[in-house]
Amino acid sequence: MAGVLLVASLALGQEKVRSTPAQVRIDQARSAIEKHPEHPQAYNDLALALARRARETGDPAFYEQAEAALKKSFRLQPGNFEGLKVQSWLLLGKHEFAKARELARELNRRSPDDVLVYGYLADANAELGNYEEAEAAAQWMLDLRPGNIPGLTRAAYLRELYGDIEGALELMRNAYDRTDPSELEDRAWLLTQLGHLHLVIGEQREAESALTEALRLFPGYHYALGTLGTLRMEQQRWKEAVEILEQRHAAAPHPENLYPLAQALERAGRPREARKAFRDFERQALRESEGADNANRELIFYYIEHANKPAQALRLAEREAARRQDVHTLDAYAWALHANGRDREARAQIERVQKVGSRDPLFQSHARAIPAGKEVSG
Repeated sequence: MAGVLLVASLALGQEKVRSTPAQVRIDQARSAIEKHPEHPQAYNDLALALARRARETGDPAFYEQAEAALKKSFRLQPGNFEGLKVQSWLLLGKHEFAKARELARELNRRSPDDVLVYGYLADANAELGNYEEAEAAAQWMLDLRPGNIPGLTRAAYLRELYGDIEGALELMRNAYDRTDPSELEDRAWLLTQLGHLHLVIGEQREAESALTEALRLFPGYHYALGTLGTLRMEQQRWKEAVEILEQRHAAAPHPENLYPLAQALERAGRPREARKAFRDFERQALRESEGADNANRELIFYYIEHANKPAQALRLAEREAARRQDVHTLDAYAWALHANGRDREARAQIERVQKVGSRDPLFQSHARAIPAGKEVSG
């Protein structure tokens, strides 16, 4: 009953019309542009605010608006440093990680003491699987400005990847405590990360508390809904999982958010709706599969576990592994190799994942399932 009441309250929260921190910044930047249309920084501020709004809502259309604002900034002052910093963040948001890294490297050469540029280097390298470079960049952030929030969150993410969940929790709590209470989305994001970390080590009560607080601060927050849906799935509370994941998909209607909803529908004993959701997912995921911001990992797992198309899964996994070598991509690649009977290669890839140290339950499950024996013909 408590879960049902929570879902109802979340739905009511989504209906409220209110100014979010990003929307306030958008309004402020537009007001500044009206007063000083010749100032490039006003357009940089607008682009940054629009990018923050994209994170709040999960709507990539805000990235397009941000790019339009940046074009105006660069027309007024070509190659201005602050505009290029925003461009690097936009590239990260659009999952163009290699381009983001190259731009951040260029900016780092121009200004080797800029903390946020090191943050972009940390993000891009982590997403590409260059963990030593990511760690070095995160350390520079904390050396240059001890205790800065972006540095703490990057360090926490790397601690998680290395398997130090307790250390990651400590850093995330520190970042949360240092965040201005008026920054509701930032605090909700940090609470969502705390909830996720608690889930990794099976602390469901602590995860529930963090996620409930995130949704109180920022009703309908799509990241928190996604992690809460994962918690409900782990608790085998299928009906509630469906309701929560439906809200999440309505808030951020991307194929990677439709896939877990289809899984929840299947577990909830609603096979007809699950089949439709899986078909819709496949169609939508294929539509964006060639782009940088895609749902290819979910599509790989769908092909293996639901569609019985292991060869297609492997082709897709090989393409993704050529683009990036992070642990999530390598895990999907290993699973696709295993599904095609290529266990020696699969074992080599999953051991690369294990070497990093992540305690992700999915990685551990795959590692247990992939034997170290001979190749299976097929």
